[in-house]
Amino acid sequence: MVTQYFTPENAPIPISVPEELAKRGHDVRVVTGYPNYPHGKLFPGYRQRFGVTERHGSLSVRRTPLWISHSRNPFGRMLNYVSFGLSVLSTYRHMRDVDVIYVYATQMTASIAPLVWSKFRGIPFVLHVQDLWPESITGSGMIGARAGKLVSAVLSPWLRATYRSAAGVIAIAPSMAATLVERGARRDRVRTIYNWAPRQGTTQVQLSGQRCDCLRLVYAGNIGAAQDLETVMRGLALVGDGVTLDVYGEGIREGSVRELASDLGLRQVRFHGRVSPEEIARSGADFHIVSLKDLPVFRMTIPSKFQASLALGVPVIASVAGDLAEIVKEENVGFVAFPGDAESFAEAVRKAAATGPSEREAMCLAARRFYESHMSIDAGVAALEDVLIGAARLRESMELGAEE
Repeated sequence: MVTQYFTPENAPIPISVPEELAKRGHDVRVVTGYPNYPHGKLFPGYRQRFGVTERHGSLSVRRTPLWISHSRNPFGRMLNYVSFGLSVLSTYRHMRDVDVIYVYATQMTASIAPLVWSKFRGIPFVLHVQDLWPESITGSGMIGARAGKLVSAVLSPWLRATYRSAAGVIAIAPSMAATLVERGARRDRVRTIYNWAPRQGTTQVQLSGQRCDCLRLVYAGNIGAAQDLETVMRGLALVGDGVTLDVYGEGIREGSVRELASDLGLRQVRFHGRVSPEEIARSGADFHIVSLKDLPVFRMTIPSKFQASLALGVPVIASVAGDLAEIVKEENVGFVAFPGDAESFAEAVRKAAATGPSEREAMCLAARRFYESHMSIDAGVAALEDVLIGAARLRESMELGAEE
């Protein structure tokens, strides 16, 4: 497994994948960077150097240096991504006898070394695409339109070659899968597997009988430009009393969102900073908020806070467009608002407040059912294991064909 993020960083999926595969009897090795996310500072107790191998339970974990940066400076951020991708090349001796390489592609640069090894050593790799490039870069707001066109022109040929060369490509939403095929991935090697949240006990499911007179909303996650919490605040101002919002998390827009809430007189909004998932689970929310700006790339993604909400059996108010909005409507797990539209968000909140006990409970149970069948760790890892085994067998069949 190649992943830029791993424990002790807060990265549930790239931590859970190798652990779960090891439980299923596989010999798993991890190549990762030195921990620095999300603050862009090296974690205490670590010193960057090559050739360092750790043990994490049954896992062999090889650390490789990278340029540490998590600022809004686009050059620093790209240097962070590219330096890790190139640094992974130094770990070939650690990886040369594996059957297949799994790439957790939050940043597509993690695939640089696996692509090289596939071309020159015949080692198959599987891409688990988390963020669609180049849109996640050009649409981030860190670079201007002219620079965005240049970045897109430079990255697109490499991305097409990477998708085409992969023995398997995993998309996290149906629209993303279709887009990856359009961009070079082989249709028969593309599969949609929803991301999952860490295991949650069923006792944490929030049922409608556990409520007070007001509607209790929770937002948990990064507070950045992409999440557009400004629209959430303006929408709540239109709703008025009878609704509370607890915000758990931090990010580069936290200060401006706090200031806007204060300017709007939203005394019912409370900011708690970063807390544990257990504290969020105990918050007793009636609905969780999932919000994203209306950008093409976000219509093809499903943020992890959605899975986390369904895992707790909490329905959502989703200020989003695309695949996630369709799931919410089709599965009756909440209400949908048009992203960036404060009045639309306010109307969704009013609908949520008007739900009766039986309707609220039906949404809670539907949320948990959909999570168990489509977004649980057991369902996700089983599907992922199937893709990895298929990629390894593809290599075996090609080698046998070459011998014959």
